[in-house]
This record gives sequence, structure tokens and C-alpha cells, in this order.
Amino acid sequence: IFRLAAVAFAACLVALTAIIWLSQALRELNLVTGKGQTILIFLEVTLLGIPALVMIIAPLALFIAILYTLNRLNSDSELIVMSAAGISPLTILRPFAILTLIVCTLVGTMTLYAMPESFRSLRTLISKVRADVVTRILQEGKFVDLDKGLVFHFRERLQGGAMGGVMIHDSRDPRLHSVYLAERGQVVEVDQATYLILEKGSMQRQESGQRGASLIAFARYVFDLDQFEQAGGQIQFKPREWRTGELLFNLDRSDSYVRAIYGRFRAELHDRLTNPLYPLATLAIAFAALGNPRTTRQGRGQAIFGAVVALIAMRIAGFAAASFAVRSAY
Repeated sequence: IFRLAAVAFAACLVALTAIIWLSQALRELNLVTGKGQTILIFLEVTLLGIPALVMIIAPLALFIAILYTLNRLNSDSELIVMSAAGISPLTILRPFAILTLIVCTLVGTMTLYAMPESFRSLRTLISKVRADVVTRILQEGKFVDLDKGLVFHFRERLQGGAMGGVMIHDSRDPRLHSVYLAERGQVVEVDQATYLILEKGSMQRQESGQRGASLIAFARYVFDLDQFEQAGGQIQFKPREWRTGELLFNLDRSDSYVRAIYGRFRAELHDRLTNPLYPLATLAIAFAALGNPRTTRQGRGQAIFGAVVALIAMRIAGFAAASFAVRSAY
């Protein structure tokens, strides 16, 4: 019984996780197509979401596995034979209980440790991607927004990594619009600072309200790309990205950020402590529905339907309790 249920659980967990992961991965393809990141960054971003998926899917996979196993045992009349032989329901429950404890440990590990760590890593990685100005500007033939009001474009890539036909439109200052045109551009690093060097070009400037524009030719012009970093400063982690130990012992209610959304921090902690209990409730619902032997005249479809409704109601109640914990003043 344990082997049958464990195999069914593993198959459901892998299949459901793969399907949901694939749907989420397709939504992140813009990392490669729009932000110029490598396939490794794309895989890292999508794989960091797996602990959260496993945390949610594992109780559901356990529920399906238990129902499948009990339904199969009943269809083969094995439950009826075991009951006639005097085997108690507790004996039949034992292998399912062992599997449930394993799932509780898995969900607890994901909830209390792996999930917050993966979310922290994901936030740090996304911030790094957004701040990677060099990667964003090295996209041939595309118009890239380096900053609000600052558009970059180059026509073609030249030998040695240089860029040909560079255009920069700067309208960050509403009183002054500037357009930079250069035959050649090159990204260089000097003393851990990144610069864009424009060669053989011109700069057109037009002040607001003026019909004419000034034209300045230059042999070399230097842009400091570090000023366009979008992730400067310390990253502000959300409640789900805090480690469990920090939520338990290091939550400073005098901090303005914590005080503003204290209910979310409290609800997050309660959610993490209760998530490992869902497999136990799942076992109780599934075994109560199909744990007793049934003859062929006693339909099992109604019992399975009732178990599914009970599981859905339990999850809805859990979400409602979490929402109440966010709004509650206590």
C-alpha cells in the first residue's frame, strides 16, 4: 500500500509541478527576448519558483495519491478481503500516515526554509537584471529605454564589440531635449565604473519654447552608464522573502516599513507554521471518504466528489483565515 501510494504521489507531484512551471516559464521568456539575458538566467529565474510550487502542490498530489490507492484497493476487493480478515482501519491507515508524515516534512522544509531563500534569491536576481544596463543596451537594432525619457539605439555591431550608428535621445529634462548621433560607440570599464564612449558624432540641443536648435560636433563624448542603474541601494524584501527566523525573532515593529504592513508579516508567519499541517488534513479527508470497504453497488463517485468539495472548502477557509490575519488588529 505504501509503495503504491508513494509512486502515485511522486508521479502527481512531478507532473503537476512540471505543468505549472512550464506555464510560468513561458511568461518569463521576455527575460531572453526583451531584456537580452542568457538562457541560464532564464532557467535560474524560473527554477527559483519551484519550492513555492512544491509547497502548494504536494498536499494536492498526496490527496490524489491516497484517493487513487484506496479506490484501486477497493476496486480489486482488497479492502473488503482485509476487512473480512479482521484487519482494522488503523492498520490500513498506517502506510498512508507514514507517507503523509514524509510529505509534511517536505512541505515544512519548503515553507520554512527553501521558499523564503528562493524568493530572496529571485528578488536579488531580478534587481540585478533590471540594473544590468550594459546588457540592455547591447541589443542590435532595438530602441531601449535606459531611463525615463532616455532612449538608446544602435544600427549594427562592428568588429571588436563596438557599435555602429549610435543614437541617444534624452528628454529627461522637460526644458531641454538632446539628441546624440555618433558613427561609433564602445562600452568600457574603468576603475569598476562603466562608460559609453561615443566617437565622431554630433549633439543637437533644443530648449523648450525655442524653434531653433544648437548643433555641437564632437570627436569623443563619454556617458556614465552607472547613473542609470535601477537597483541602487539596499533591496527592500517583502514579507514572504523574510527568513522564518527573522519573522520569529527579528521583527522590529518600530521600523516604519514593518509597522505599515505588520498584518502581512504576521499572516506570513502563521501561514508558514500551518502549511505543514495541510497534508494531515488531506489524509483525514481522503481516508474518511474511501477508507471503508464498499461493494460494487455502493457508488464511490459520490464519496470522491464529497472529498474534493471538502478539500476545496478547507483551502478556501485557509485563504480566508490568512486574509483575516492581515486585517486583524490583534
